[in-house]
Amino acid sequence: MRKNILKKIVLLPLAALCAAALFSSCAKKDQELHIYSIIHDEETKALTDLFTEKTGIKVSYLRATTGELVNRVIAEKDDPQADILLGGASSYHIQAAAAGALEPYKSPLAKSIPDYAKDADGNWTGFCVLTLGIGINTARYEQKFSSIPKPKTWEDLLNPAYKGEVVMTNPVASSTSYLFVQNQLQRLGWDKGWDYLIQLSQLVGQFPDSGSAPPKLIGTGEYAIGIAYLHALTKYKSLGFDIALVAPPQSVGDVDAIAILKNAKNKDAAKKFVDFMLSTDAQELMSSIDFTIPVNPKAKPAKGSIPIADIDLINYDTEKASSQREQVLERWTKEVK
Repeated sequence: MRKNILKKIVLLPLAALCAAALFSSCAKKDQELHIYSIIHDEETKALTDLFTEKTGIKVSYLRATTGELVNRVIAEKDDPQADILLGGASSYHIQAAAAGALEPYKSPLAKSIPDYAKDADGNWTGFCVLTLGIGINTARYEQKFSSIPKPKTWEDLLNPAYKGEVVMTNPVASSTSYLFVQNQLQRLGWDKGWDYLIQLSQLVGQFPDSGSAPPKLIGTGEYAIGIAYLHALTKYKSLGFDIALVAPPQSVGDVDAIAILKNAKNKDAAKKFVDFMLSTDAQELMSSIDFTIPVNPKAKPAKGSIPIADIDLINYDTEKASSQREQVLERWTKEVK
């Protein structure tokens, strides 16, 4: 009897320790974060590695195009297979929020972020600024168009001589190109904007799905002219590729945004990741990799990036861009590609 009592006394602390260890293990497992990432794999890995280093929370992610992931988020809204949607222009997050697929969260760090970079209801928050531009492969351009001045405006791209030498992404799949489409529709008006887009489409040699494709194709000299985010073009230029950058007047500016998915299974970890993405450490890390402009006023952009103050921006209506998406993409598919 005494032996059994002693055995119980000895085992009780061990049982408590095992229970504590089990609870800790479960807590750690519950803290694993799953992300749908629209930003490039290099940036996603660097950011998630730093997040894990700072918090101990493990992260897994799926990287795909904007259209694919936003459609997936909406389709999975009752049983999401991820906790976070990372990246994508704000209009896509507005679309997901309207479909009831996002969970509002107002991070304490969002207080210092400009109003244009965050949703008033907390459905999404921007973490870097995006602007469009034109990239020119200097050598190929001089070889093919030595007598034509380099394009400086969006209208300059309509020169018939450029047929087959322009590359831009497919707006059905890419947020980069959809932003460009809206840029033209909003600065020119609906009818004139479509006239411009259809005329330009006849000169485009390729419509890849990924927003990262045009800078690469311009950098390697496969095309003379490309339409892309300025930060992506700047990155290739910094790597030594022969690219000239053009920031045309009357461009659009938007933000890459982050959102927590409705019914996320790891909500606490998701909130911590949103906080992390708004921090100076995360935004300076991202800018150092891809030359994006941080929205956190304390974060310093990478040397060589083009300041927002140097770019002529239109008053971009993100709500209109979001509400028109289905109509615009349907017309694009029928009339352009």
